[in-house]
Amino acid sequence: MAERHGMIEPFQAGQIRESAQGRIISYGTSSYGYDVRCSNEFKIFTNINSTIVDPKDFDEASFVDVKSDVCIIPPNSFALARTIEYFRIPREVLVICLGKSTYARCGIIVNVTPLEPEWEGHVTLEFSNTTPLPAKIYANEGVAQMLFFSGDEICETSYKDRGGKYQGQLGVTLPKA
Repeated sequence: MAERHGMIEPFQAGQIRESAQGRIISYGTSSYGYDVRCSNEFKIFTNINSTIVDPKDFDEASFVDVKSDVCIIPPNSFALARTIEYFRIPREVLVICLGKSTYARCGIIVNVTPLEPEWEGHVTLEFSNTTPLPAKIYANEGVAQMLFFSGDEICETSYKDRGGKYQGQLGVTLPKA
């Protein structure tokens, strides 16, 4: 379905576990989902400015922008990134994202809200480092698994119909009030 409808670009049929540099954290199709990759664009949370984290008035100065093949997340902190893949969700599909076990077993939690019917864009990923040590995220490798659920009927009002504020997002997108 992903190939036929252009749901995922670029799309990787099958699971990729190695690159020219050696073993990597896998990405591509899985049994009932799709393992996405993280781009090399990161926003790492910093408390240098001692601002209050306010989802209605988010201060962009709370992040340091990093473009790298790895992201080091400080202890008990978080970073934002985006998928390499661009998604176009059909009207009858809902997508749930879960972190990959490789990262979860290291205390790194991936959080993404559901991709609603007719949402499209790069997925903004939130990585929480729950450990008291710095944690490493690898760009261009698998970081999370998307699970696709097909509804019994077409939804009445899609994300696109509602004019959702994150529709068509490109790059790492910060909170919008």
